[in-house]
Amino acid sequence: MNGHPRKDHDISIPFLDKKFDTPIWVSSMTGGTGLAKTINTNLARACGEYGMGMGLGSCRSLLESDERILDFDMRSLMKDQPLYANLGIAQIGELFASSKESQIVELVKKLQADGLIIHINPLQEWLQPEGDIYHESPLDLIKRVIDLDENLSIIIKEVGQGMGPKSLQALYELPIDAVDFAAGGGTNFAKLELHRASEDQKERYTGLAQVGHSALEMVHMANDLSDKYASQFQCKQTIISGGVVDYLDGYYLTEKLNHPAIYGQASGFLKHAMDDYEKLQKHIESQINGLQMAHQFLSVR
Repeated sequence: MNGHPRKDHDISIPFLDKKFDTPIWVSSMTGGTGLAKTINTNLARACGEYGMGMGLGSCRSLLESDERILDFDMRSLMKDQPLYANLGIAQIGELFASSKESQIVELVKKLQADGLIIHINPLQEWLQPEGDIYHESPLDLIKRVIDLDENLSIIIKEVGQGMGPKSLQALYELPIDAVDFAAGGGTNFAKLELHRASEDQKERYTGLAQVGHSALEMVHMANDLSDKYASQFQCKQTIISGGVVDYLDGYYLTEKLNHPAIYGQASGFLKHAMDDYEKLQKHIESQINGLQMAHQFLSVR
């Protein structure tokens, strides 16, 4: 070891056809709270300042009207960093069913976003009393979105439970830009839904809400799949966001994966982005300093 870590150690990475000075993704958080504008503004400003990327929370409300457009219009604060709009697979299905699929590309253009995140949360929807029912295979719907516009950059994000090897393989074989492992270990939205369920439902589905895969399990799956099917993969970038608590988790998981990856955080950023921007700055700078130290002094076995 050669003394103290250099604080200017380069941790940048090319990702999503842009340069990330800091290899961190601000995972989709808020689309429906009264603090959405404050939170998104602080996060977008931080992405522009520190060279990170950001996925917006669900933009579903913008399909109906532009009343809340200012909660999501963050392009100017992001500078040239990646900014992605976000729709659920259920909303995608509804748009195709009503022949309004052109709104998908229009939404991305309206926000001057670099692309679209499609989030998939079947277990959460199943457990919601008002949850959406999937009438078409999510994989088929994703392919239909790909066919809408060959220039549309797409990230597929599973929410809260993780994906198994068959799902991962199917996604990596598509011409999409990244897969987001919002794996088990982070916020379990299925469990949250059970908090407002009846006692009978809680008893029936509590075990089901625990089903899933951790981010580390998914990293191992992705590596195994890459060893076997790399020649068939069109997507070779990953965002790892489920259960990532800090820079040590992020460093370990991204180094463990054998293709380009960055790590994402949601709740870790959210609690620092709700009011004072300086509080968020301090949090991000601690992540950067930790990553610089990890890259210089730690190796992953």
